[in-house]
Amino acid sequence: MTLPSLSDIADEYEFLDSEDRYRLLIDLGRKLDEMPDALKTDATKVRGCSASVWVYPTQLEDGRLHFLADSNAAITKGVVALVLSAVQDKPASEVAQTDIAAALEPFDLKRELSSNRTQGVPNMIALVRETAERLA
Repeated sequence: MTLPSLSDIADEYEFLDSEDRYRLLIDLGRKLDEMPDALKTDATKVRGCSASVWVYPTQLEDGRLHFLADSNAAITKGVVALVLSAVQDKPASEVAQTDIAAALEPFDLKRELSSNRTQGVPNMIALVRETAERLA
């Protein structure tokens, strides 16, 4: 399934109240491609998240990066999907140059969500960036 662009998500997010923003994140998490249980290992687990989060990078034939991800918490899974919306299916060199944290600033996640739900975001971003730099 294709994730919407970050700008499309931001356009909708901007006009929602907090409860509807939660729903939007949960719906976004449902749009992630199914991650096989066999890939949910200690090696793919993102450290520092209060919920369990797994991210598995793949490289498409044309060099673009595609991430599989999952979480055992619906809102956290939505946050993962939001992070990936900034980079999904883009060339590794472009992903390596993307300032994901800056791209997420319009969502003001620290204000919208509890610190438990956002504490692992820097680690997710680091994993995505390190993968892109290695493959670029």
